[in-house]
Amino acid sequence: MKKFLYLVFVFVSGIPLPGFTQDRLWNLEECIRYAIENSPKVNKQKAQNDIYHQDYLSAIGRLIPSLNANSSAYFNYGRRVDSETNTYTNINSFSNSYSVYSNLTLFDGFSNIFKVRIQKVNKLAGKHELEQARELIAYETMEAFLNLLYYERMVELAEEQVVESRNNLKQVRRMEELGMKAETEVAEMAAKEAADTYNLTKQKNLSAIGLILLKEKMHFPIDKELHVTDEGSEVLIAKSDETASDIFETAKTIHPKALSAESTVKMQELTVRSAIAGFSPTLSMEAGISTNFVKYLDGSAYLPFTDQLKNKRGSYVGFTLSIPIFNAFAKTTALNRSRAQVVIARNELDETLRSLYSEIEQAVADRNGQADAYLQAVKQREAMETAHKANQRKYEEGLISPLELHTSANRVVQARAEQLNAELQYRLKERLVRYYKGERFGSYEL
Repeated sequence: MKKFLYLVFVFVSGIPLPGFTQDRLWNLEECIRYAIENSPKVNKQKAQNDIYHQDYLSAIGRLIPSLNANSSAYFNYGRRVDSETNTYTNINSFSNSYSVYSNLTLFDGFSNIFKVRIQKVNKLAGKHELEQARELIAYETMEAFLNLLYYERMVELAEEQVVESRNNLKQVRRMEELGMKAETEVAEMAAKEAADTYNLTKQKNLSAIGLILLKEKMHFPIDKELHVTDEGSEVLIAKSDETASDIFETAKTIHPKALSAESTVKMQELTVRSAIAGFSPTLSMEAGISTNFVKYLDGSAYLPFTDQLKNKRGSYVGFTLSIPIFNAFAKTTALNRSRAQVVIARNELDETLRSLYSEIEQAVADRNGQADAYLQAVKQREAMETAHKANQRKYEEGLISPLELHTSANRVVQARAEQLNAELQYRLKERLVRYYKGERFGSYEL
């Protein structure tokens, strides 16, 4: 009750709830968790898994006896057979019957047992498919998140460049007033400042598009504010000596894609065995208890209700043996079809494993390549910044033209952008490699 009153107070007063403030910063883990929880694809797979579970329960139900109760009431008019004397009579009567009976399949070539195992494997395959759907959403969200970080940092670099250009323009105008710079140099600096301002506007537009794409992957409300942060992210970048074949040996035993393909093979193999069992005779048993009550409507005397139910009570046990002889090739075609499905499933498993190995090999190569690219980008950025500082001093001394200074500044920005891109791409590929090694993208619940 206190919690309810608190929520009402918050709603009326307009105070934002904890964790839902407009200024809240979302890290990568929170974005991934939100995307998975609100993904239609994941929710559809969850519903499908519920169907698999119900199919499994239904298959189990075929192994246990069924129990049914039946009751009926009749008003008989005209000629009928008397249940007590077994003679015809024209007296109108009322009759009421009750029965309880049970059915059980004793033997069917283990067909129902195979169906239970099929549904169990199908249920397990659904879990693998759900895990695969979650990981795909997580990876796409992480990719969109890192792209947004890149655009936001590019905006920061563009803002720094604009500030530097405006300071240089202000300085050269002052030097023009003192007669130390020509008007053409002022024009060059003004053009540089205008170009940097245009680049800032361009980067802001790209950042806005990146935010929209991240919201789309997360299924986040478009009209709500979303601010991301990169706190707590890994920064260690280094090459690794691990090979794709080593990672593949682990991945093929834990990766949802491989496990789902293996489950499909098992399910099709069990389907073949179930189809073979369909040629077996079926033995079933039925047992029941029944009784009835009869009353003549001509006013004659009749036994009380409880006495009739007791006197007329009877029970029975029956067995039925069904032997399939000819069913228009239905069982034969089902068996041949299931055998062909096994061949298809095994080939799909082989294709899946080959594709998985190729993905791992590419991810390892990309990860190592991005590590090399980042290390080279750091060296390039440091060299460009050193050269730019020297060019700034030369420009102040009149040794180089504004165009050369402009070119030097652009090289620094480009070097910083390449380093940033190499860093974020490395992080994406590193997480992908770790995923193939068994580490999930997010800390969501299975």
